[in-house]
Amino acid sequence: MVKFVIASAVLCCALGFAVASSCTNPEVKTNFYSTTDATIVSQIGFVTEFTLKCSNAGAEKLPLFAEVLGKLAPVVRIGENKYQVSWNEEIKKASSGSYAVRLFDEESYAAVRKAQRAGEDVQSVKPLTTVTVNFPGAYKGPWVNSEILATGLVGFVAYVAFTTRSKLMA
Repeated sequence: MVKFVIASAVLCCALGFAVASSCTNPEVKTNFYSTTDATIVSQIGFVTEFTLKCSNAGAEKLPLFAEVLGKLAPVVRIGENKYQVSWNEEIKKASSGSYAVRLFDEESYAAVRKAQRAGEDVQSVKPLTTVTVNFPGAYKGPWVNSEILATGLVGFVAYVAFTTRSKLMA
């Protein structure tokens, strides 16, 4: 009888944890930050900060994972219901436009990892929610470098000086 009571208690706790372990009706508000000047860096840094509210209490404290551009990254909890995801891209690969950040709880993250191991399409796994961020692009410097412009200007001034000198000598 004691074994039955203990088994029932364990089963109830496990069932209660399973119900509370996923966020239902997630509500997300985001802020997005990125590198704006790419003249002296080799990679563009992206940071997405968001708040998550779930209709079931306590679900916001569960670990989250993110998928951006096919790469998985952990989501860092930075405060009460506040999370942050960051990633880097090479300047040549980072284009302006929208980036989809798919958020997963532990259960859906396990399904993503299973799909990766099986060689299946990761996009088929339904995320907890998807956050779309807009990247306006980064300044990559002027079209003509100042060194080249200065060299061209010196060449032009030298040309004008020598042609004027030759006209005066003749």
